[in-house]
Amino acid sequence: MNQKKTTHQEKTMNQEKTTNKKGRVMWGFIYIFAFIAAFGGSVAFKLKHNPFGDEFKTDWNDSTGKIYTDISYGKGEANKFDLYVPANHSGNNYGLIVYLHAGGFTGGDKSGDAEILKWLCSKGYVTAGINYTLFGDDHPDASVYSQSMEIKESIPHVIAQAEELGYHINEMAISGGSAGGCLALLYAYRDAETSPVPVKMVFEAVGPSSFYPEDWKSYGLDAGSKKSETAARGLFGAMAGKEIKAKFGTPEYDNELKDISPLLWVNENTVPTLMAYGKYDKVQPYEGSQRLLKALRDNHVPHDYYLGEHSGHGLQNDNKVYGEYMRKILEYLDTYMPVRLSVN
Repeated sequence: MNQKKTTHQEKTMNQEKTTNKKGRVMWGFIYIFAFIAAFGGSVAFKLKHNPFGDEFKTDWNDSTGKIYTDISYGKGEANKFDLYVPANHSGNNYGLIVYLHAGGFTGGDKSGDAEILKWLCSKGYVTAGINYTLFGDDHPDASVYSQSMEIKESIPHVIAQAEELGYHINEMAISGGSAGGCLALLYAYRDAETSPVPVKMVFEAVGPSSFYPEDWKSYGLDAGSKKSETAARGLFGAMAGKEIKAKFGTPEYDNELKDISPLLWVNENTVPTLMAYGKYDKVQPYEGSQRLLKALRDNHVPHDYYLGEHSGHGLQNDNKVYGEYMRKILEYLDTYMPVRLSVN
């Protein structure tokens, strides 16, 4: 009798846990689905809807480089990467540039960034686009945190594959757009110390970096009501992959969100950072980028911040600013990770 009662209690408790988890996932999905629009906010967006002619594109052929696609780095179906290697094979060492795709943590694919990966490879770098497990019905347990850990897991495999092809990687930069920008910042700030090669810089466009309800006005998370608090905890909990219990604005809250908040990792040793944001961004809150900018300034981290004064998430109304950002990428690479080829 007692055994049956205990079993019933355990079953009830498990059902309650499942219901609570589903509730958090539901709230997270309701809000996070809006990030799907973020795919249009990646750096690749401007290259697909290209106002710059051939400036940021390359005529890709065998004399430029070679692409190796869908190389596995883990057991998950999405755990694959594409590797682009330059045709010039005279270097003793090569810099690696990783570009992480956009898609609101729920969509997107590495293939969507082929143009920028080819362009950067044509400058003499080994480049890689990496997929990660997307949040959704098929993978309700996926989160920004789990995605960031997949990226961390992938880097040694990317470097090993490059080595196998004869390209010795001795340094790297990481980058991305929107969701990929967030993941790039996390690797550059949180995981740089354990990276198999030194991380020299990060560049990203419209990536979320902090998670304070007052910044997420476009989602109504700043209202201060019980409903908005539930929604904020649901969204940020889904992104963090755990229940958020601490009071907003406390050190305990920061500690719970630190795993997914690049802002909270900034210190005097943070790598040089290049970034671009839109002032009227309703997908990734502009206010969060201002917190990141302040943290970089306060810690005297080399950085450049490009603001699209007339744009939302896609930086669609500020072609001049966007062009400046893209040109600055090459300037940063020349400064922090220059190509060094052997002279025969």
